[in-house]
Amino acid sequence: MVLYNVTISIDVNCELEWLEWMKGVHIPDVIKTGFFKEAKICRLIGGEEEGGKTYAIMYTSHSEEGLEEYKKNHAPKLQLEHNAKFLGRFAAFRSELRVLQEFRIHS
Repeated sequence: MVLYNVTISIDVNCELEWLEWMKGVHIPDVIKTGFFKEAKICRLIGGEEEGGKTYAIMYTSHSEEGLEEYKKNHAPKLQLEHNAKFLGRFAAFRSELRVLQEFRIHS
């Protein structure tokens, strides 16, 4: 399993608009590509930059090969849509993490 993490610092002046768009449009569009089984959106606690709030969107991919195909064939279009709507009001970086093992507490 691979996690595809997108960290975004968004201008506070458009934060609510961005958050609603991410939840209602962008994240569902990413999931609809079929390469991810789930997504989580998180807000950074503390360490906030002046004028911006930081979020992380964590997508769980079915496989490394699927993630590569997503990045090649779907991500550019989806990123262009995001850029067109919020250009100049955000900074983003992406990282990929291979899950080595999961630990759960069973009650």
